[in-house]
Amino acid sequence: MSGQTSDKERARRMAEAAERALAEARARRQRPREALPPELGGRDGPEPTRYGDWERKGIASDF
Repeated sequence: MSGQTSDKERARRMAEAAERALAEARARRQRPREALPPELGGRDGPEPTRYGDWERKGIASDF
C-alpha cells in the first residue's frame, strides 16, 4: 500500500465521525438546561445589544 486512504475509507471515517457528533448533540439536547443566575444591576426588558443598538437616558449608541 502507498499509505494513502481510498475514497471509500475516507467516506466511512467521515460517516463514523458524523454519527458520533449527532449522538453527542442528541444527548446534549436531552439534558436539562441549567438555570442562569439573575443579573444584578442590569437593564430591564430585552437585551439591547441583541438588536445592535443601545439607548440610555435619550442617548443612542449603535454597535
